[in-house]
Amino acid sequence: MAWLELLKWDGIAGISLLVISMKLSSRKQSYSILWDADDCWSAATRDAKGQLVPDPKTFPSGIKALADYIHGKGLKLGIYSDAGIFTCQVRPGSLHHEEDDADLFASWGVDYLKYDNCFNLGIKPKERYPPMRDALNASGRTIFYSLCEWGVDDPALWAGKVGNSWRTTDDINDSWVSMTTIADLNDKWAAYAGPGGWNDPDMLEVGNGGMTYQEYRAHFSIWALMKAPLLIGCDVRNMTAETYEILTNKEVIAVNQDSLGVQGRKVQASGTDGCLQVWAGPLSGHRMAVVLWNRCSKAATITARWDALGLESGTSVAVRDLWQHKDITGDSVASFGTRVDAHDCAMYTFTPKTVLPAES
Repeated sequence: MAWLELLKWDGIAGISLLVISMKLSSRKQSYSILWDADDCWSAATRDAKGQLVPDPKTFPSGIKALADYIHGKGLKLGIYSDAGIFTCQVRPGSLHHEEDDADLFASWGVDYLKYDNCFNLGIKPKERYPPMRDALNASGRTIFYSLCEWGVDDPALWAGKVGNSWRTTDDINDSWVSMTTIADLNDKWAAYAGPGGWNDPDMLEVGNGGMTYQEYRAHFSIWALMKAPLLIGCDVRNMTAETYEILTNKEVIAVNQDSLGVQGRKVQASGTDGCLQVWAGPLSGHRMAVVLWNRCSKAATITARWDALGLESGTSVAVRDLWQHKDITGDSVASFGTRVDAHDCAMYTFTPKTVLPAES
């Protein structure tokens, strides 16, 4: 999981804020907390040697000191640059400076690079993104490479040989319409994701105030099922108890971090405009994650059929509710359903009593 600094700070950050992010790492989950200094971390121009320079007002001790501090807390540090001559906030970009910038990031101890798409001189993404891959690989440090070209050139088709994740869509915003639209767009590319290369439907809006608790819970569930990078976009200093509950649900996070690494997808839809949906995907140990998602305006019963899930008829499964944190009494052998409120979801793991078809 990661916390993105850009949204609530507009380029202003401080090391003291990291104390708040410790609330997330203190739960001792089996995932990394990444603190990501997004756009505006650098000064407005490069120095006389052509090097990027941290903004002295924002990072008076520099990025290396910040990285050392963060690593000392058991966290990882992400940084931002752009495959253009400027970043989106008109700070220096890395186009034609890939080797120098990659070496600099490595020397600072950076663990993750978000690489944006602004001011790109009209050069195709397939030409602009590989040079930074090569530079990072030559830097001597393992740095997660996150391509942020907004899905312009269908990166799922080619970015698996370039980076570790790639944005499949334009920017998300904090609304039900945006979130559901992006979920559907990202679903299109499910077959192209897997260990080492992930579809990125953009950050989580959970906690930003534009959706209900139920909608945010569905948002987090679907992003986890899709194996999306879980990038927290809210102000972590002021999280409500409900937001904290959603973002730290260890059972849902475990689905996202499952070692099999297969992106779940929409497998069944019914109701008006297909608003009663079943999303599902395989997990390690022959298990399955299943989300019953009600995108209709009224509560309804959603039933997952075994044929839609790819289960053999008669397969008996034990059901675990990941939001109620309890096992469902009795085994299911042909279908499973429950009543789901409007714009809410229910999320489960299915564990077979009889073996599922072989994992692929």
